[in-house]
Amino acid sequence: MKIDRRRALALLGLGAAAPASGALAQGAYEGPVAFEHGVASGDPLPNAMILWTRITPKAETSAPIAYTWRINPVDRRAGSAKSGSGVTGPDRDYTVKIDVTGLDPDRAYTYEFEANGVTSPMGRTRTPSTGETLEVVLAVASCSLYPNGYFNAYQAIADLPKLDAVVHLGDYIYEYGGEGSYGMTSAVAGERPHDPPHEIVSLSDYRTRHAQYKSDPALQAAHARAPWIVAWDDHETANNSWFGGAENHQSEAEGDWNARKAAALKAYFEWMPIRDPAPGGAFEAMNRTFHFGDLVSLIMLETRLTARDEQLDYARDLPVVDGKPDIPAFRKKLHDPARRMMSEAQEAWFAKEVADSVKAGRTWQVLGNQVVMARVDVPSPRSVLGEEAVAAAIATQPEDIAKRIDQMERLAAMGLPYGLDMWDGYPAARERLYDAVAAAGAKAVVISGDSHAFWANELYDDEGALRAVEFGTTGITSPGAGDYVKGLPVGELYMKGAKEIVFSDHDAKGFVLLTLTPDEVKGELMTVSSIVSKDYETGVRAAFTATPGEGGVSGLTKV
Repeated sequence: MKIDRRRALALLGLGAAAPASGALAQGAYEGPVAFEHGVASGDPLPNAMILWTRITPKAETSAPIAYTWRINPVDRRAGSAKSGSGVTGPDRDYTVKIDVTGLDPDRAYTYEFEANGVTSPMGRTRTPSTGETLEVVLAVASCSLYPNGYFNAYQAIADLPKLDAVVHLGDYIYEYGGEGSYGMTSAVAGERPHDPPHEIVSLSDYRTRHAQYKSDPALQAAHARAPWIVAWDDHETANNSWFGGAENHQSEAEGDWNARKAAALKAYFEWMPIRDPAPGGAFEAMNRTFHFGDLVSLIMLETRLTARDEQLDYARDLPVVDGKPDIPAFRKKLHDPARRMMSEAQEAWFAKEVADSVKAGRTWQVLGNQVVMARVDVPSPRSVLGEEAVAAAIATQPEDIAKRIDQMERLAAMGLPYGLDMWDGYPAARERLYDAVAAAGAKAVVISGDSHAFWANELYDDEGALRAVEFGTTGITSPGAGDYVKGLPVGELYMKGAKEIVFSDHDAKGFVLLTLTPDEVKGELMTVSSIVSKDYETGVRAAFTATPGEGGVSGLTKV
């Protein structure tokens, strides 16, 4: 039986939590509790907000826990204060999620929870405006590998003087584990080992990993600072995941992929401040749009699990004929219009959302997307940097780095893209997205994560027309190419080797601060000076602006 991929996630059993009832509170646990994982808000609407926490029983129990919640306007003017009560239990891993309605647009609130006489930390949130809006400030984050460093960038986000929302584009957790696993060579890995100490596969595993991440004080501070708008990428399930599997999933040892995916996503919806999917509504739970007055529409795209075809692989899919790579045959596979990043339903939904935003008169259409969209051609290190510079760099590198540079040279000579897990691996799907942007006359700004590098890109369609600008965020802590290839300016390689790359940095850690006004969008590539010391400084690696034009957006200007 062929599965409709639009409804695929719904088949995984992702339904909304049942509302609490008085009957459930009977026999509730009344012992000591703690709020060890902080509080969070998310999915902000002009009149509604998700509030989240987790109540930890401090004694062994499987009984439900009763709680109360309250949200109050910061300005203390009458109206819009809300409160309520409910119960949670082991079926949700003792997490709490409230979809508060009846709030006022463009209003700041504080909120907190109480259970068994214990009060949670206080969070702060804000609803978007419905009218004239002169500025929207978004922090764009991705890729936080717990063992690899301190979450200083999350603390820097929490300390921002103005912030309307945090947009997290995925790899919020990582599935790896065990001695020698990804990130475990860090100077601080000994005090931040993975929990559980093995690769996560089961529901219990994923819940425990989420709990570990939200035990971090800096991450808690960022969640309590402003509402979050989140999307998963691959590591919330397994590395390089797609509709039918993942590079880091071996069925013979780790069981059925759909079962693992269902466990991962159940834990995700329990532990993240995102609206739970209604029955049959997993598509709508991830593909959703947020409006900030008359200025910005943020259109969130799910590009991992509902439709993505398996990534091509050079070792597996590049044909060799008479000892030579058959590049035309590979390009035919790569450019096959049937290859999908999003389903037909997703593409139609996106086209309507972007067109509706333009028709409503909003200045900017921001695409919240997981992976880099720009054409990132593989550069030739020797051509860009010179033979002597490359030889000197290789002399100080491990043997596998030299092999990687040689592979780059071969791919550069063939004119093939760098990342087949990025939009470069799905060029026909990317062109369809650009067609929708062009048809709407959108002023499109793409934000992306996943790559562990900063990017400022100009996005052109196959005809050479500029369709969008892109700001890609580096990792909060996850290692980039610059962490592995010392002495080689990786960012400079891509800037000189690819037309669409205006700026790239593969060493820094941090986030993108996106400020949108009626006159311009500004992307500041915000850095933290260290992830292995809790003492750090925040800086700006580079900043670029673009302006809205007639039916489109200008190119990038460095500021």
